[in-house]
Amino acid sequence: MSTTITATNFTFPGQKSVYHGKVREVYTLKNDVLVMIATDRLSAFDVVMPKGIPYKGQILNQIATKMMRDTQDIVPNWLHATPDPNVAIGEACEPFKVEMVIRGYLSGHAAREYKAGKRMLCGVAMPEGMIENDKFPQPIITPATKAEAGDHDEDISREDILKRGIVSEVDYLQLEDYTRKLFQRGTEIAAKRNLILVDTKYEFGKTKDGKIVLIDEIHTPDSSRYFYAEGYSERQARGEAQKQLSKEFVRQWLIQNGFQGLEGQQVPFMSDAYIETVSERYIELYENITGETFVKADVSNILERIEQNVLNYLSA
Repeated sequence: MSTTITATNFTFPGQKSVYHGKVREVYTLKNDVLVMIATDRLSAFDVVMPKGIPYKGQILNQIATKMMRDTQDIVPNWLHATPDPNVAIGEACEPFKVEMVIRGYLSGHAAREYKAGKRMLCGVAMPEGMIENDKFPQPIITPATKAEAGDHDEDISREDILKRGIVSEVDYLQLEDYTRKLFQRGTEIAAKRNLILVDTKYEFGKTKDGKIVLIDEIHTPDSSRYFYAEGYSERQARGEAQKQLSKEFVRQWLIQNGFQGLEGQQVPFMSDAYIETVSERYIELYENITGETFVKADVSNILERIEQNVLNYLSA
């Protein structure tokens, strides 16, 4: 019997629809109740890997839950309960069609654009004379459009968002304000763990009564990039790569094995031993980000456990 969740096919009371994302399964029930199940699927380069990673879903769900609770004084969120280690239940809402990406450092996509000679990203100027992983004078917001299934998200400026009517000006200014406040809180939480929150993305939705709420995951290693604070300045001064706390290690392994999600490329074989090392790294991520010891949930019959816990919650 599998000890990982790679697919679900539940039918919950009052179920109206189900959406199978890259790593999450989202069940919409009547009365605007949303049941989000974090699977153990691993996605890289917009491709889902063939094997699940033990405890990955539990790790991401529990980090996101903790971070939602640690920021709910700043912005209301969709979350009502987590009746199972892999499950979050909350309020269904209409997602905004933009992801609010905020960057404190010249890393990842921003660094690649900078190396290509660009000094504007999403309509925001980047200073001259920076090197990869330098800190920006102030965090910059570089939104991305929410891609349709199978497509890549695309950079977009605040001006284009408003011009195209993707988000109203009043709502967009609120999203920017929430994004900056959340990033500041995330930075403070990370600093207590001797980490640097480098960049992250936030997603927001609007409830039926018109309230803007934070949705999806927040400050997880799948949605955020962290550096180890210790030795950061020394590594920058020597021009060395920074020690990262994210799923970048998986991307690098795939690149070394000839895969970047390009047409015609095959996902390299992942042995059980390698899968185990990925699981161990995710546990390490959890413990570093939260400062808590990870407690493995019972996975002897994982799907039955999830179904029973959700049904118990819904009937309470």
